[in-house]
Amino acid sequence: MSVLVYAEQNEGVCRKPAFEAVTFARHTADLLGTNCIALTIGNPSNASELGSYGATEVRNISLGWSHFDNLVYAKAIADMAGEVNANVVVLGHSGQGRALAGRLAIRLQAGLVSAVNSLPELVENLIVRKSVYSGKAIASVMVKSPRSVFTIQGNSIPPAKKGTPVEVVEANVTLEESQIKVQTLASESGAISLPDAELVVSGGRGFKGPENWGILEELAEALGAATACSRPVADSGWRPHHEHVGQTGVAIRPNLYIAIGISGAIQHLGGVNNSKTIVVINKDPEAPFFKAADYGVVGDLFEVVPRLTEAVKKHKSG
Repeated sequence: MSVLVYAEQNEGVCRKPAFEAVTFARHTADLLGTNCIALTIGNPSNASELGSYGATEVRNISLGWSHFDNLVYAKAIADMAGEVNANVVVLGHSGQGRALAGRLAIRLQAGLVSAVNSLPELVENLIVRKSVYSGKAIASVMVKSPRSVFTIQGNSIPPAKKGTPVEVVEANVTLEESQIKVQTLASESGAISLPDAELVVSGGRGFKGPENWGILEELAEALGAATACSRPVADSGWRPHHEHVGQTGVAIRPNLYIAIGISGAIQHLGGVNNSKTIVVINKDPEAPFFKAADYGVVGDLFEVVPRLTEAVKKHKSG
């Protein structure tokens, strides 16, 4: 019996989501009195660091191509779960994790709980928690099947170091040949990934047009934050669709979410209300977003945001 965690890489490096997943897996392994084994695919350069977060072993499967194929990956992870007799498989709740989780659950005949946002408990069986009803409630889920698959919501479990780097060994599992042929691949480089971001500055139609977006970008740069937008902004072509956050866009859980010129429709709130701290800037005191805010500023964003940016810069320089 063991706990297997798929540690996803991004551009050849394991990042915070992988460390969060390993932290959850290590805690689960401690509860069950077993080992935490991390699996990487594609030789990430810092795979040995997974040992610092509690993985007792790190195994890698070499990759003969550069793209993600969920059919091939799911079979390889399931094969590894069988080899190490894993009764728990852990993944991040990323695009890859969501694509893999269902296939893994079927292959392993396992119970699946997605978007887990706290460390598990053990009462006869494992109990995990997740947000439901667009974040308005927390569900406690007990998994009674012999095997279970969990995806871990980003920014919900702080990575905790417990151990030292370990040697990475090649797994005794091979990937089948991918049937997907990638002609071109376009990706954003240099920007902070929204699902991973701890600080997010987001704008809505209150900016009146794309020509005013520099005000938001200057604040985001001062804070070291990712930029986001509401759906109407993306639909209008002011900002790219990958920046759209909300129930129909990217669901995020940053430590700080600053919403500027966004009214706070329920569809938007559904994707951001798990943020730990929400700050709202809007000139309409009746804007629905103020009901969900931890802090609110009623004022014209064209006056408030530049002053906030200057205050941030002054604080950092001091």
